[in-house]
Amino acid sequence: RSFLAREDIGIILISQCLAELIRHAVEAHSRPLPAVLEIPSKEHPYDPAKDSVLRRARGLFTPDDLR
Repeated sequence: RSFLAREDIGIILISQCLAELIRHAVEAHSRPLPAVLEIPSKEHPYDPAKDSVLRRARGLFTPDDLR
């Protein structure tokens, strides 16, 4: 949580498997900066259904917007 309060950090990269451990904190973060981005890890496959940023982005666009 201390990273979320810092003014000198713009992006926080966290592996998706670790983001699952603190999902409540990731979901509660609503400020635009710092952006919290989930990335795949070598040991765990990426699951787009668990990615909070991707889920939010899907709600902003309709399929016709992406054509």
